[in-house]
Amino acid sequence: MSANRPTRSVAARYPWLADFIGGCVFSIRITEQVAAPLLDLAIRLWLAQIFFVSAVIKIANWENALNLARLEYPVSWMNPITAAYLGVCIEFLGAILLAIGLATRFAALTMLVLALVIQFSYRPLDTHLFWAILFGWYVVCGAQPISFDRLFSRGLADSALPFAAPTISALKRIKTYLGPVYALFLRLWLAAAVWAAAVGEAGRLLPIHSVGYFQSLFGLILLIPFVLGLGTRIAATVLVVIIVAMQMTDLRSSQGIYWLLLLALVAVHGGGTFSLDHVLTRTLRRLFPQLDGKPAFSLEGLPRVVIVGAGFGGLACAAILARTPVQITLIDRNNYHLFQPLLYQVATTALSPGDIAAPVRGLFRDQFNVRVLLGNVAGVDTMRHCVIVGKQAIPYDYLVLATGAAHSYFGKDEWLEFAPGLKRIEDATEVRRRILSAFERAEATDDPEERESLLTFLIVGGGPTGVELAGAIAELARFGMEKDFRSFDPAAARVILVQAGDRVLPTFPEKLSANTQRFLEKLGVAVCLNSRVEHIDEWGVQVNGKRIRSHTVLWAAGVVASPAAKWLGVAADNAGRVKVAADLSVPGFDNVFALGDTALSSTWNNLPV
Repeated sequence: MSANRPTRSVAARYPWLADFIGGCVFSIRITEQVAAPLLDLAIRLWLAQIFFVSAVIKIANWENALNLARLEYPVSWMNPITAAYLGVCIEFLGAILLAIGLATRFAALTMLVLALVIQFSYRPLDTHLFWAILFGWYVVCGAQPISFDRLFSRGLADSALPFAAPTISALKRIKTYLGPVYALFLRLWLAAAVWAAAVGEAGRLLPIHSVGYFQSLFGLILLIPFVLGLGTRIAATVLVVIIVAMQMTDLRSSQGIYWLLLLALVAVHGGGTFSLDHVLTRTLRRLFPQLDGKPAFSLEGLPRVVIVGAGFGGLACAAILARTPVQITLIDRNNYHLFQPLLYQVATTALSPGDIAAPVRGLFRDQFNVRVLLGNVAGVDTMRHCVIVGKQAIPYDYLVLATGAAHSYFGKDEWLEFAPGLKRIEDATEVRRRILSAFERAEATDDPEERESLLTFLIVGGGPTGVELAGAIAELARFGMEKDFRSFDPAAARVILVQAGDRVLPTFPEKLSANTQRFLEKLGVAVCLNSRVEHIDEWGVQVNGKRIRSHTVLWAAGVVASPAAKWLGVAADNAGRVKVAADLSVPGFDNVFALGDTALSSTWNNLPV
């Protein structure tokens, strides 16, 4: 091998392995984010109900509780009456605080002390040890997001209360530095219990009596993974499943629930910093830096892929090339990706523009081989292999045109002023302005004919956009504004859908078209089929020789592709779409591709897609 030949990284040589590991890491991260708060809440409620019920029973039979404190389980170093009162207060108040997650660490600390006193001063039981271990977890780690502690922590940290910010900072440091230590202790404690039960040792510090119920399983599975911290989550998850199955078939042991809770903690949170899992994770992140959003390979000298258009096609193309050793430049005239199918909801006030527009840069924040460029493409120089953006020429080795489509007025571009379409955010806000202004002007006028024309909404085109607009405007008038106006009833508004063909949704099956028309008519939409628009002006529309007065005319009748075909100097269909091969390549250019509304592909039963 030549000494000058660059050595490819593991991430570049095995992208499929990086994808697999990345998927595992992502799954673990999502599981922890979703399961950890729910498990935390379940454990807190389980422990709280045990101590709360105990406190209530003692309060209801106080004399009996005092006698038990004096005779059955006295504390040698405390007055029996004091011990009884203190124990009930801790059980009652601690259970409430623990359940709601308020002052969780304080409540867990007092209940931890109580559990240890019960274990070493009264009667040693495995249950008491489980209590102590679980309370210790909350003392170190605190409560998860479903708690008042998390709800108040941000505000307290920013408040002027004395010692609030230092206290919260100190608690975070406790979790940061002692959390891994406690995770190690928990693993070793569980493994030690199994070992002690196997060799027949006794003691008050290990739950050896409850191990026997699971010993045949634990002895083989638990020790090695838990001691080494290797495959900890997998081992814990397997054991959780086994314990659940055994508990369902044999309810003799009440300790199974505690083993289940502790193992679930390990399965969700992992083995911690002091484990081979952690070492393995750090090694994988070094070998596959893209797991941390870092470059997996050098971009220098790699093929340059330029994608024009950040619509569905452009985004999908850039995303699927995430692991491919190429440099990607994604160019769009807007710095956001627009979810066009919901534009009609913005136009009819159901959504705000921000709900359907996502910043493109944010979508590719973690994809290091993508450069996002804001600009208006003026053309393509196929001889020099570059895209013209203003005065700048962006070179490419591969070009992907996903530039979408615009409105088509079939040669009547002067209609644009009177009948806006719906392709951009600006179109949607303009349509919304016209619709709302029509209702406001109808409220202000005293002329019945003027009000009727203001309350007549005419949509040209019975495709998906026209159908959606017509239905949404009818619903808005009948169910969204019924109590907003005094001079007229908004439900009296006329919504007219004009379609040149013999049915709405002509590209859909006939049954769906018929169902759609029935639904629109049920909403009050007048559907005019086989109707051709002949003229549009500021006063209305002429359809099949008949004049319809309307101040709000909306266009959804047709689209035309972007000028991509002109840029390339290739053949196009009547809608301006580039005719492409089966692999979406443009004939005559083996490194140029067109997709989405820009392309005409006939790979679906030899019919246009």
